[in-house]
Amino acid sequence: MELGNENKTTDEDTKQEKEEDHDDHHKSTKKLGGIRTMPFILANEICDRFATTGFHANMITYLTQELNMPLVTASNTLSNFSGTASLTPLIGAFMADSFAGRFWTITVGSIIYELGLVSITLSAVLPSLRPPPCPTQENCQEASATQLWVLYISLLLSSLGSGGIRPCVVTFAADQFDMSKSTVASRKWNFFNWYYFCMGMATLTASTVVVYIQDNEGWGWGFGIPTIAMALSIFAFVFGSALYVKLKPGGSPLTRLAQVIVAAVKKRKEPVPEDSKILYQNKELDAAISLQGTLLHTDHFKWLDKAAIIREGEATNSNPPNLWRLATVHRVEELKSICRMLPIWSAGILLVTASSHQHSFTIQQARTMNRHLSHSFQIPPASLSIFGTITMLTGIVLYERIFVPLARRFTRNPSGITCLQRMGIGFMINILATLVSSFIEIKRKAVAAHHNLLDDPKAVIPISIFWLVPQFCLHGIAEVFMSVGHLEFLYDQSPESMRSTAAALFWISISIGNYIGTLMVTLVHKYTGKEHNWLPDRNLNRGRLEYYYWLVSGIQVINLIYYVLCAWFYTYKPLEEAISKEEEDADHDIPCKIVNVENGCRDVELVRNDQTV
Repeated sequence: MELGNENKTTDEDTKQEKEEDHDDHHKSTKKLGGIRTMPFILANEICDRFATTGFHANMITYLTQELNMPLVTASNTLSNFSGTASLTPLIGAFMADSFAGRFWTITVGSIIYELGLVSITLSAVLPSLRPPPCPTQENCQEASATQLWVLYISLLLSSLGSGGIRPCVVTFAADQFDMSKSTVASRKWNFFNWYYFCMGMATLTASTVVVYIQDNEGWGWGFGIPTIAMALSIFAFVFGSALYVKLKPGGSPLTRLAQVIVAAVKKRKEPVPEDSKILYQNKELDAAISLQGTLLHTDHFKWLDKAAIIREGEATNSNPPNLWRLATVHRVEELKSICRMLPIWSAGILLVTASSHQHSFTIQQARTMNRHLSHSFQIPPASLSIFGTITMLTGIVLYERIFVPLARRFTRNPSGITCLQRMGIGFMINILATLVSSFIEIKRKAVAAHHNLLDDPKAVIPISIFWLVPQFCLHGIAEVFMSVGHLEFLYDQSPESMRSTAAALFWISISIGNYIGTLMVTLVHKYTGKEHNWLPDRNLNRGRLEYYYWLVSGIQVINLIYYVLCAWFYTYKPLEEAISKEEEDADHDIPCKIVNVENGCRDVELVRNDQTV
């Protein structure tokens, strides 16, 4: 009896300590963070996006006109650069979630990124780092090995720097708010919509101002302005340091996933118990990685439950278990959540592949068309992307203010529609955008043939550049649904201790999409012959670019079918939200657990007083 009372007292003390820790975290979060931190945090991301767009939007022109690279080589260089820049966020996310924290990862990444911008600016200013000019674009002297190495080092530094910024800024900004389901559902605005809107404004500014300067004032100023903007953003971000909520890293998420797999393999011969309540749970052990709530057990991937089977002598009250032999249910469910997300995540890869041509072939198309708005002013080809950006910005506002309230009446979902439904709509619109691209290319070449200009790659075809606008607008609408929905899905459905890693997955899908785009372009260029090559090096008028668009459209249709199947069988993660004492008092002292089963929804379930909240 005495032993039982002692254990009961210990359990009550432990419960009280956990509640106090959660209340301390809740109060500290209220004192710090909030909307006042957004100018400092978003200044960094806005300047990063401004610099990236100004650096990348017109880069195809810099490579082909200034470094005299062939079109396909230049296109593949850009795709590889975009792929690498989107792959490095996995490294940054690992550092942020494991030991460095998001604040320091962003700071160091920004400094490395700035060094890359300084390098590319110097290469544009110093004539010795570029080959001789070649205005005729025939028999041009290409950049030397040394000149290319300067370019590649600049691109590599920029890629490494963006790896520290991209996966951490959106999650660091979200950390400044209460992102629990109950709070998000009552909020009249969607953080991810407005985050993407700010990024779109930065992209729009760079696509107009910076690209115009590059085409008319020179590449020194064209690269110099983004370099200065990025330097200012670093100072702004560090200046607001005292205001931020800085969550401590919970240890390497990849190590925890590996521990679950190893523990499950070691117990592969153990039968999985029918009653999941006897599986190992330790809320104190998981406290640092479950501040917002504990993941509940699910019946998916039951083989992984073997990792939480308790063998004799493995778990005692005095010593923590060997996590390579025994994992908690929460840690097992972290791995299950990632496994459930991966099929949905992978479906977004080909969307990037489908739009990767916008920064290469579409700009080359625009360069052959009539770009005059007046006798003295021409639209820079790279500025065409502003139509997609404007459409995206307008679409986000309309989505937030009109579509969501309207859809909410029918679905009763606070978000209007789920992330999965939003992404599916984006897939369909993107297929339409690629088909439109093919018909516009057919029209462009028909006009060139009518005026006998097919054999003159430098000729201006008498067809307005505005024929290319519809495809950019459709890609912008697709981004409102697909890209924002994809980012929100990854943040919402990932375990809270892995949200930087989840944001990195968003950029990795962009990386793989760009690499697949490079592979497709290379294979199409190699195997479609010399006489009627779909993607020729110099004269796009004699190519078959519309065939390439049809190929991409067909692949996207197959991808859409795959996505629908994945979304149909997907199950949202169940979460037992942690509730502070203040919130309990507001609920008339009735303890409850909030179980999130559906995206954007919550169910409240009453529990007995002797159960842990």
